[in-house]
Amino acid sequence: MAVGGVDVRVENQLVRFVPQSPVDHDAVVSQLSGQKNGNIVIKALDKPRATIVIDEAGRIIVHGTHRVEAARAAAKELLLRLGLDDSGLQTELGPVIASFNLDKGVKVEAMNKQFTGGRSVYDERLGCAIIQDTRHNLKLYIWANGKCVASDARHPNMVAMSAVFWKTQLKDNDLLL
Repeated sequence: MAVGGVDVRVENQLVRFVPQSPVDHDAVVSQLSGQKNGNIVIKALDKPRATIVIDEAGRIIVHGTHRVEAARAAAKELLLRLGLDDSGLQTELGPVIASFNLDKGVKVEAMNKQFTGGRSVYDERLGCAIIQDTRHNLKLYIWANGKCVASDARHPNMVAMSAVFWKTQLKDNDLLL
């Protein structure tokens, strides 16, 4: 998705599906070799490639996909393998992880400051600046080479709007190389 000269790529979309009847943890373990871990069961699928988590309420959380359609296919595959009905499956969208490139270097070590629209801190351990973007309600990780990763986003369009906004902010504050 390209917006304002910034190409945003969705890396992961967390999606939760609520089936008509809760998925039984024991059935996933015994029939599909799921792994029980506390109050959840984890099952990795090869086709479609995804990691499925069955939460304590029997809901299906799909991790590792970047499209809702692929996540839905994974949830349906799990239900069908268990011999359960996949009709009436309700979808709940979770956070998006996306990436984009500013196509310029960034003075990340100089970004310990307050901006209009968020606060930035330099993280020495990660070697990047982290912006808590209050305007778009997400978090941006920006590396010196211009590579950016957004987390906690509610929609890919919010990441795209944030990318355009912060590219302008960085330019206006003389932080782009």
